[in-house]
Amino acid sequence: MKQHYSAPPLVCRLCLLLLGLLAAQSLPAQTPAPDAGRRLSLADTTRVRQLQAQANKRSPESPQALALAQQALALARQLHDARGEAAAQLKLAYFYRLRTQYGLGRQAAQQAQQLFARLGNKGQEAKSYMQLSTIEDLQGNPVPALTLGLRGLRLAEQAGDPQILCRLQATLGTLYTNLEDYPAALALSRAALQSAQQVHDSVMIGATLGNIGNNYAGQKQWPQALRYYQQAQAIHRQLHDEVNKDVQGVNIADVYRQQGRYALARATARRVYASIVARHSTRELPIIQVTLADVYDKLGQPDSALALARPSFALAQQLGDKLTLRDASDLLARLYARRGEYAAAYRYKGLYAAYKDTLTGEATQRKTATLRYGYELEKKQSQIALLTKSRQLQEQQSARQRQQVYLLLAGLLGVAVAAGLFWRNAVLRQRANLHLGAKNAEIARQRDALDQALLTLQATQGQLIQKEKMASLGELTAGIAHEIQNPLNFVNNFADVSQELVQELAEAGARPTRDQGLEADLLGDLNQNLQKISQHGQRASRIVRGMLEHSRQGSAERRPTPLNALVQEYLALAYQALRTKDPSFTAELVTDLAPDLPKVEAAPTELGRVLLNLCHNAFYAVQQRQLAGEASYVPTVSVRTRQAGQHVEVQVQDNGTGMSAEVQAKVFQPFFTTKPAGEGTGLGLSLSYDLITQGHGGTLTVTSESGQGSTFTIRLPLGEASPRALA
Repeated sequence: MKQHYSAPPLVCRLCLLLLGLLAAQSLPAQTPAPDAGRRLSLADTTRVRQLQAQANKRSPESPQALALAQQALALARQLHDARGEAAAQLKLAYFYRLRTQYGLGRQAAQQAQQLFARLGNKGQEAKSYMQLSTIEDLQGNPVPALTLGLRGLRLAEQAGDPQILCRLQATLGTLYTNLEDYPAALALSRAALQSAQQVHDSVMIGATLGNIGNNYAGQKQWPQALRYYQQAQAIHRQLHDEVNKDVQGVNIADVYRQQGRYALARATARRVYASIVARHSTRELPIIQVTLADVYDKLGQPDSALALARPSFALAQQLGDKLTLRDASDLLARLYARRGEYAAAYRYKGLYAAYKDTLTGEATQRKTATLRYGYELEKKQSQIALLTKSRQLQEQQSARQRQQVYLLLAGLLGVAVAAGLFWRNAVLRQRANLHLGAKNAEIARQRDALDQALLTLQATQGQLIQKEKMASLGELTAGIAHEIQNPLNFVNNFADVSQELVQELAEAGARPTRDQGLEADLLGDLNQNLQKISQHGQRASRIVRGMLEHSRQGSAERRPTPLNALVQEYLALAYQALRTKDPSFTAELVTDLAPDLPKVEAAPTELGRVLLNLCHNAFYAVQQRQLAGEASYVPTVSVRTRQAGQHVEVQVQDNGTGMSAEVQAKVFQPFFTTKPAGEGTGLGLSLSYDLITQGHGGTLTVTSESGQGSTFTIRLPLGEASPRALA
């Protein structure tokens, strides 16, 4: 469950495997009788059903089960038994999918769907679409998976079979969880659970409980997710279902990892890993490998993590599992970057971005949203059609009533008063119907206008997002080029001059009479040039290091942190660091720390980096104002803490040089700095802003007046910090 992207957690794809194992469970086939003109032999068709029953009794992954299903298909084709052929194709689609032979599985499921459609069996046709949807989702193709799943759901609703409907609801619930549409996913999963409980289907009850756990895991609600996973595992254990029991075991291990309970996560993952290896299962193997590798990484065992992450990536490539490839790529990028192998880290980082965009990118979200909207619109149109038909029946009934009134008037000429009343009622009904028709037409026009406005808004929003991304990329690229170009120019210039000095030194040494004074001067100049090259090379290195820190994935572990102690520690550390560089510098330190300040859920190292950066900038500002020689000026840096409702605040204030409004507007942008060349990379405040806002769910603001000083305010929520990692 990688929480640093808006991608879905690892456990969601495990539920795909679980639901996939359930997708081909035998359900009563309610197909019409075969063509009477064909006159099939009862004994022959019985033989087809017997072969299918024998295949169902074997393990789905055994060669015997596959061979029996193939025999049933061959015999059904020989007998022109469409019903038997359709059932055999559906069973083969399931067997091929379990063997990761997705091409054969897709072909068999498509043929089964066509045969069941020809037979008019909507329930079994819905199961065929469910197989096709599962195959597409296992290969990381959410748009076609959702399209096929919604087709199957319509057929299941029309067939009225609760077992098939339950499985389609569970499959679509998993798809919506992967697409991070948690309200829709939870609604479908709970509906599937209710359907499974009504028909006492224990297997599906376990599957839907696991899917509900995935929904909570995707929203970072770990206690609720763990409770549902444990319930699902208990049911699969009672059913002696080792495959799905292991699937829930991987989910439980991943929740422990997310909660920081790494020892428990490692023990659980090892048990599941041993079970999967013993069963020789290749479907779940890359998933448990990447899970266990991430646990080893969190425990500080990078070699063990790398030894598991690489085979996980390779096996996922063989299986076409884009979900596992996404997570394995992200983990490998972080492991190689930590080892200093930046070329490999960059390659895997690019693969991670590509897989993530394919699975949950903007285009995918837009397409799936359109599919969901189309499905809901079709349901509403069906309801409108029913209402229209009902209104037509009412109009026909009204017409018959009017005819009866006219006949009564013709037969009862003497009852003039009664005839007048009937005529008046008929006129009023007609006016009401006309008024109702006008209202319906107006509602339809408004609905069409709203639909068109929604489509226009979605298209405009997509264009704005793309433009904003391109503008941010251009600004970042320009900043990188500008910052690195200066030290590189110095390095190149001093290197050229050094080459000339070396040549002059060689010529002086080749002369019959050596001039030691000239050689000493040349060596001195060469030494100064090398120092300049080293200085500016280190400058470029600091810029690159700052860029890497700015783009770093993941965040440190959060724990209750005493904020006052952290503030005092890093204030003193920043002051001593500046005095080490300039012993003549002194400043007045003022601390106003609120007593009984509650602890905050935070990563102390990350929050310390922010405080150190803000305090260092404050001391630098007062030092610059002091160097200006202002009379009676006393450099002062103040730090305050206080509680404000459900938040705590830290203020770092100085009476230094201050900032103009233009500088304040850019102060948190990457590579923007007011310091002279060589003294700052322009990444400190940008990185601090990301650590506070994205890493801890807080805010970082600044108020300043040019020549009077600045105040930076950190505002953090009490309780659990935001779980999002830096993007």
